[in-house]
Amino acid sequence: MQDGRRSRSTEAFFGRRRGKTLSPFQATTLEGGLLGYGLDLGQPPPLDLRTLFAAPVLDVRLEIGFGGGEHLRHEAARHPRTGFIGVEPFVNSMAKMTAALVEAPLPNLRLHDDDATRLLDWLPQASLSGIDLLYPDPWPKKKHWKRRFVSPVNLDRFVRVLRHGGTFRFASDIDGYVNWTLLAAAAHGAFTWPARQADDWRKPYPGWPGTRYEAKAFREGRTPAYLTFTRS
Repeated sequence: MQDGRRSRSTEAFFGRRRGKTLSPFQATTLEGGLLGYGLDLGQPPPLDLRTLFAAPVLDVRLEIGFGGGEHLRHEAARHPRTGFIGVEPFVNSMAKMTAALVEAPLPNLRLHDDDATRLLDWLPQASLSGIDLLYPDPWPKKKHWKRRFVSPVNLDRFVRVLRHGGTFRFASDIDGYVNWTLLAAAAHGAFTWPARQADDWRKPYPGWPGTRYEAKAFREGRTPAYLTFTRS
């Protein structure tokens, strides 16, 4: 972990940083995993983001708040010629990810364990082909809506780092946050939502492995939406 890192985002897009105390194995794999996979934002970004990866890749995608990491690991294994950067500030989730990487290393993966906005501001312009924001914290109370990651300022960040034609994918089981995101993207003007029929947002993305958050939504009777926006 990097020295001098903020203990909490000044923009407060995420909640607590820690859960249960890590086991010695988890602590060891977390430290080792971040040494091998972690990004050092104290250094300037490379002009060609693809050089960050141990494997040769053709393009780079970002997943913000990967939680248990099921989707991110699945995608990285399914697309070995794509580089993936995963962001997760919750220590226990990052420990789960680094432990899984001991068993199944992914040379096309890099990790960031702090605020996603710091990474977005560090990345070179037009360096990503896609951004995934899947089941983010909906911050359901109105007084907390300012903490929702989808906001005009963060959509500006997305536009800066996404290539023309790049995609922003958003999945949630909270109707209010889905509508919030649709309105925010429409108001922003740099994104188009090409959906033409209900299946365009009701069906999961191709190759979708499911996540534990999605399983919880189904158990509790909520129907997820899977939105895809294109950066114009």
